Amino acid sequence: MVPRQEFTREMAELHDSVIELGVLVNERLVGCVDTIQNEDAKTARRKIKEGEKIIELERAINNKSINIITKQQPVATDLRVIISSIKVSYELLRISENISNLYKVRKRTIIDNDKLIIRLRTMEKLAHLMLVDVKTAYDEQDIALLKEIIDRDSDIDALFVQITTSDVFDMPDSFITGQSQLAAKYLERIGDHIKSISYQVHFVLTADHLK
Repeated sequence: MVPRQEFTREMAELHDSVIELGVLVNERLVGCVDTIQNEDAKTARRKIKEGEKIIELERAINNKSINIITKQQPVATDLRVIISSIKVSYELLRISENISNLYKVRKRTIIDNDKLIIRLRTMEKLAHLMLVDVKTAYDEQDIALLKEIIDRDSDIDALFVQITTSDVFDMPDSFITGQSQLAAKYLERIGDHIKSISYQVHFVLTADHLK
């Protein structure tokens, strides 16, 4: 295979690996709040175990990226894509880690406060839609959508503040209250990581760092 064809193939494989990682992380995200109020902790334990696949795939993306840089010595746009692939895969890994942390809350206790669950579900839904829209923005090269996604993270932040500062809790158990606030914090961090991915996608599409 001639060098250019091999390079094109390797870049396509790198792209597909990052997309696969995003799909797997999104699948882990959807329904995570339901798990923390599930009477059966088996699902939470299984979901935590599934996180190992995310670690392996993120590591493979890093190795693939380094190999391409070493062998092909890409420049300009291609190098920008490779570096951003490393950063995006890292942010996806961090999202997965926060999802696992959320499942670990279920291993410690059950959260069944209806008002709280509604807010946590809303945070999960907002994060899910942000992650889906990042891919759409990338596929369609929609810069305006990327900026909108970044702004939407403030909605998740606002819910986090509500949960941690309001009187939503009517639970007398301070341990459960603390675990509930941890669950909200993990979801808030997920929003932050998706925002970081949006910045990286913007950089890939425009070669500019969004202020």
